[in-house]
Amino acid sequence: MTTPAAIPVPPAPFIPREPVGILLRIGSTLAFAAMVVCVKALGSEVALGQVVFFRSALALIPLICFLWWSGDLWRGLSTTRPLGHIVRCLAGATAMFTSFATLRLLPLAEANMLSYLSPVILALMGWAFLHEGLGPRRIAAVLLGLAGGAALVVPAFSGTLPEGAGLGLVTGLTTALLTAIALLQVRRLTQAGEKAGAIAFWFAVVSALCGLATAFFGWVWPTPGQWALLIGAGLAGGVAHILMTLSFRHAEAAALAPFEYLSVLWSVLLGLALFAEVPGWNFVIACPLIIASAVVASAAIRRWPRRRPAPSRPGA
Repeated sequence: MTTPAAIPVPPAPFIPREPVGILLRIGSTLAFAAMVVCVKALGSEVALGQVVFFRSALALIPLICFLWWSGDLWRGLSTTRPLGHIVRCLAGATAMFTSFATLRLLPLAEANMLSYLSPVILALMGWAFLHEGLGPRRIAAVLLGLAGGAALVVPAFSGTLPEGAGLGLVTGLTTALLTAIALLQVRRLTQAGEKAGAIAFWFAVVSALCGLATAFFGWVWPTPGQWALLIGAGLAGGVAHILMTLSFRHAEAAALAPFEYLSVLWSVLLGLALFAEVPGWNFVIACPLIIASAVVASAAIRRWPRRRPAPSRPGA
């Protein structure tokens, strides 16, 4: 006779607590904005590699605490895809260097806006490398992204950019490309069964080591104010990641997606209030185009798991 314990019990249905998830996602955007402000406020007085080191190393503190609290501290850090992690970490660490350089060269709002081109690039990479279909959504996202990117870089061709801003556009676009490569690799790792904790932990470790490798290239002993900014950048970055992770436990991605773009609002307000940065006409034109492209591209990306891979193209 079968005992009740032997009867398979279906898992409890997922009941989303969207208000909690939304608040956590908003908190994540605020924490990320705080990190960006700390990095920008440091300016060029602290070496770029030194900023990357403290941002990554100190982020490990809240991350390790979170993994311990969730019971994944040791079990969740094991990996069967070390090479995949290396590719993801190197792309992400390099993107951190270029993104921090962009913050030094461009206004806060424009530097943040360029990062939203990464979903568009990611959609193209999905077509090129994962043989995903290039449907109307992705084509529309690419066209909107190209239009928004063109609006941002037009001043570079008209000679109206301030000194260093042209290089800032190059590093910003490079950041978007590297971020897309890192996200593509994250998708491959998660499909292979790698845990989110392992992906985040090893990324922080490798980024810290990359920053530490520059210790002989212009590192300085920080002032008390710089110490506060370095510590704030690291802790805020770690907290932002944890809050974002927790938000997806309470709400579906579709419900949280619109709140991701609050970071644009925070960057405009904080840039204006703290750095007296007034967005130019090119930002006003580019902002809705790039956000629209990111929304469309993200919607296409979320459909990937439900699609069958297309046959390999000849010569691919």
